[in-house]
Amino acid sequence: MPKLILCRHGQSEWNAKNLFTGWADVDLSEQGVDEAIQSGRKLKDQGIEIDVVFTSLLKRSIKTTYYLLHESDQLFIPTHKTWRLNERHYGGLQGLNKKETAEKYGEDQVQIWRRSYDVKPPEQSDAQREDYLKDRKYALLDRRIMPEGESLKDTLDRVIPFWNDAISQHLLDGQTVLVSAHGNSLRALIKFLEDVPDDEIAHYEIKTGAPLIYELDDALKVQDSYYL
Repeated sequence: MPKLILCRHGQSEWNAKNLFTGWADVDLSEQGVDEAIQSGRKLKDQGIEIDVVFTSLLKRSIKTTYYLLHESDQLFIPTHKTWRLNERHYGGLQGLNKKETAEKYGEDQVQIWRRSYDVKPPEQSDAQREDYLKDRKYALLDRRIMPEGESLKDTLDRVIPFWNDAISQHLLDGQTVLVSAHGNSLRALIKFLEDVPDDEIAHYEIKTGAPLIYELDDALKVQDSYYL
């Protein structure tokens, strides 16, 4: 049976500060590093052998991947990085404190931005947009498809084609696949895998730095899921 491992990156520095992060390329906190190390050791203890890895272009996800593979003695595994697994782009909210933003705009409005399935956040400022467009990570990405603010639905619309074209092909070959990504890009995958309703998926909580194992049948239907 093919096995899919989903892992949200360990706690980031901005998670710890309660800031909207999105595509901002912030590092892991000390806690986040420890979460990833401990999870890598669990993979080793369980004897889980990974065949291929997919991760985002953001270093909190890339470093989580490194620790998972390092601690499970699997650094040699092929790893593919793609912007399609990046976190949801939070537009003009990126870098703002969530509590302070709720005090300014109201808790209801912030919850709509955070937890609605198809509502986008406010637009980026001109300064944010300029810095974003100059980021070398996206130099080869067509500017016409670079998001500047996404709903969860928008995130799903870029993640699922990559699932169909790349990730699923390895699973159909019976391989064990690790997807090391972010809360919302993983929510998009989970919504697709489990057919979660639109009004429920945004409230689906995913632990940081903890591998979520999916046992799939040969048609990639979910048979079981559990955290290590």
